[in-house]
Amino acid sequence: MKTRRIGNTRLDVTEISFGGASLGNLYQAVPNTDAEAVLDTAWSYGIRYYDTAPHYGFGLSERRFGDYLRTKPRDSYVLSTKVGRLLKPVPEDQVPKLGFVDPLPFKLDYDYSYDGIMRSVEFSYARLGLNRIDILYVHDIGVYTHGVELTKVHLSQLLGGGIKALEELKSAGVISAYGLGVNEVEICLEVMRRAPQDCILLAGRYSLLDRSAEAELLPLCREAGTSLVIGGVFNSGILATGAKAGANFDYGPASPDILSKVSAMETIASKAGYPLATAALQFPLHDPAVATVLIGTAKASSLKRNMELLGIDVPRQDFEAYRPHVTVQSPLTGAVRE
Repeated sequence: MKTRRIGNTRLDVTEISFGGASLGNLYQAVPNTDAEAVLDTAWSYGIRYYDTAPHYGFGLSERRFGDYLRTKPRDSYVLSTKVGRLLKPVPEDQVPKLGFVDPLPFKLDYDYSYDGIMRSVEFSYARLGLNRIDILYVHDIGVYTHGVELTKVHLSQLLGGGIKALEELKSAGVISAYGLGVNEVEICLEVMRRAPQDCILLAGRYSLLDRSAEAELLPLCREAGTSLVIGGVFNSGILATGAKAGANFDYGPASPDILSKVSAMETIASKAGYPLATAALQFPLHDPAVATVLIGTAKASSLKRNMELLGIDVPRQDFEAYRPHVTVQSPLTGAVRE
């Protein structure tokens, strides 16, 4: 599989990468055998960049990735995890319900400070059982997760000491790169204008359907040499399932307007001779600021299907045909604009 460089670092990642939210039992319990099978499938297709986080299953995803990747030569893959949430043990009846089924028995404390980030890295090493993490992302800092007032507090922590911790870790060779891991454009712009980032993991905001990142963030990334890792290319599933009853967009049921737009996109894809999911997977890679497209699933069969879609060539000019049906979703206000 082809690789691309992360920012101005010496780190190269495969153009398709594997994300670990599903392996934290997101929405459904995943047996260990299924988790290993999907990771085996990712490896067999040449995927060599893997992303996880303490948040996913409250440590479960990190443990599963570590158990699997310890069987592979350390220099044969790239691994990222995230900081900003610290896990603290609690009785089972106090484990928060945040979409993970049977997570590990912890609660979450947000901490974007110097000490919080340093502690988070140490805990991640212990859960992973590995001696190197390549990329650290500051996870879910922004209004979408915290609201306006708490975002001010957390951003102050990050800029007042968290960035210093990340820079020290990078300078010491503990990590090779760092950046943000978020699903809103506004916080990326705010942080980038105050502190350089090697890369940004952006979910759902540069897709065939939602191109929120296109106006300001992509040009800023190109200018700054910041790479984008694009997640959420199916926008919570609708660009994979199509405009059918029960389809989800942006973590919730798709509105009639979104269903109509996606139905029109399906017609375009059908006339061109490929599934809409093919165009959705390939769209972000046509921008030079994008280093990789991050996909995740708990099913080996689903991953195989997605990887096979990549073998169908979608000409660059085809992506413009979808533009009249683009939606820009603002996670800050919930407003949808053309």
